[in-house]
Amino acid sequence: MMGSSCSLIPTKQIEVTAKPMDRTIVQPVMPREIALKDVKWLTVTPDNWEAQLKIIEEQEGELVFLALSIPDYELMSYNMQELKRYITELKDVVVYYREVTTPKDEPTK
Repeated sequence: MMGSSCSLIPTKQIEVTAKPMDRTIVQPVMPREIALKDVKWLTVTPDNWEAQLKIIEEQEGELVFLALSIPDYELMSYNMQELKRYITELKDVVVYYREVTTPKDEPTK
């Protein structure tokens, strides 16, 4: 009896098939566009600082200077371009995956 254990029970034939399945992938909502505000830059030089001081005091009531050297301004400009590049590349990746995972019969947004 031990030697034949399961061989006395008839076995069933199992049929295995493979077919593609449609998956529903939830697409994230794209963030709204960046709404930047215009910044007014004043160039203060030794020749025009008194006139600029008068304009600032008339408009704002008090005077505060924030200053950058020219090399630091160039670094700030470089950093802004790097941010723009990164955001653009990141958006391209999101758009690519959205196109790849959206079914062909469904329009992309």
